[in-house]
Amino acid sequence: MESHDDPVGKSALAKVGRRIIPFLCLLYIFNIIDRANVGFARLTMTRDVGLSDAVIDWGYGLFYLGYLVFEVPSNLLLRRLGARLWISRIMVSWGLVSMFTMAVTDPWTYYGARVLLGIAEAGFFPGIIFYLTAWFPDARRARVIALFMLAIPAANVVGNPVSGAIMDGFHGVFGLAGWKWLFLLEGLPSVALGFIVLLLLPDRPRDARWLTPDEQAWLEAEVEREAGRRALAGGKNHIAALADLRVWLLIGLYFSVAVGTNATGAYLPKLVKGYFEPMLLGMARTGDAAEAGLLWKVGVLSALPHLSSVAAMMLVSRVSDRLRMRSLMVALSLAVGGIGWLMAWRIADPWCALAGLCLAQAGMMAVLPVFWALPSLFLGGAAAAAGIALINSVANIGGIFAPRVIGEYGLGPMVAVMAWGVMLALASITLVERRGAARKGGE
Repeated sequence: MESHDDPVGKSALAKVGRRIIPFLCLLYIFNIIDRANVGFARLTMTRDVGLSDAVIDWGYGLFYLGYLVFEVPSNLLLRRLGARLWISRIMVSWGLVSMFTMAVTDPWTYYGARVLLGIAEAGFFPGIIFYLTAWFPDARRARVIALFMLAIPAANVVGNPVSGAIMDGFHGVFGLAGWKWLFLLEGLPSVALGFIVLLLLPDRPRDARWLTPDEQAWLEAEVEREAGRRALAGGKNHIAALADLRVWLLIGLYFSVAVGTNATGAYLPKLVKGYFEPMLLGMARTGDAAEAGLLWKVGVLSALPHLSSVAAMMLVSRVSDRLRMRSLMVALSLAVGGIGWLMAWRIADPWCALAGLCLAQAGMMAVLPVFWALPSLFLGGAAAAAGIALINSVANIGGIFAPRVIGEYGLGPMVAVMAWGVMLALASITLVERRGAARKGGE
């Protein structure tokens, strides 16, 4: 019987799952909304401020400059100062920067706001992934990460219609454009939640008063046991992580996902609007009157690809945990994503193109919880904090130019990006999973 099937362990994990995961999901929902709502704001922001689509695309990508520079230091500070304090700081600062984006007046203020948002947010996602290693054993990791990362489709399923409704319903209130209200109203909850983190989020099992002493001891012992195993696999310190070829293989693999998901984040509402606007409004109708209610409809249709990814994430993560075949599941998911991009690229019918976007998003999102179970196979302690942050920050360089790829070359390159990811996922079967299993067997 595995250690996490012990009655005390099962009780502890169930409590942690109920107490921590839903709250972390809520935090991540607003993280995603505040990062990606510029994709919706662009539908009228370009006209009101005089920003071109190219400017919006570059600003969307410049967000990752702050990520690249501050991600690893931020995650190391989280490990030193504690998750509760550091995640609270991150949320308050990114919420304020998101709200202040309503004040942009030209390309340079827009670029500055996006870079500042990346700096403010740096460390949040890899910090949460590292934080979860203190609460859940490796065998549960993909399912737990999948539950946490359901926040991504949830944010878009809820956020896209809400964003459209805000821009439709608040346009002109107190003389402010709808996109200004969008940044203001969607940034406020992040600031409030940042203070709530200080009250609700414990740093480690021994700080969780809702666990019994036996449950606290079981979780602490399990974490120590697995940290020791990862240290034997080579993950001892942050310098070792930065030089580990397996980390750089995972960076190349995650790069393909970063390009694809950031492309949909920046362009999905615009793509859907282009597919369905003639159907919704009629080819000859133009102007503000014809656009009344259009953005809400675009938001509803844009939610469908994200909704389809929910089932894909849960299914693939469960199969991955059961079979322990992480890299193969990543490769299969990226192959499905490539087929979806091919459909959206080559099929003219709007509903078939939307079905392709649903398939592409489902395939790419199914990768995420499985992928983030891979680094913990060989990294632990400071190496895990640094390695996870390095993977997330460097791979997300793809987010800098992903919107411009679609803007200039269309959807075709996305098919090639998915194929690149499939090849690296297959390579990681031997270089990451089998090597880690061999080391574990030799303990």
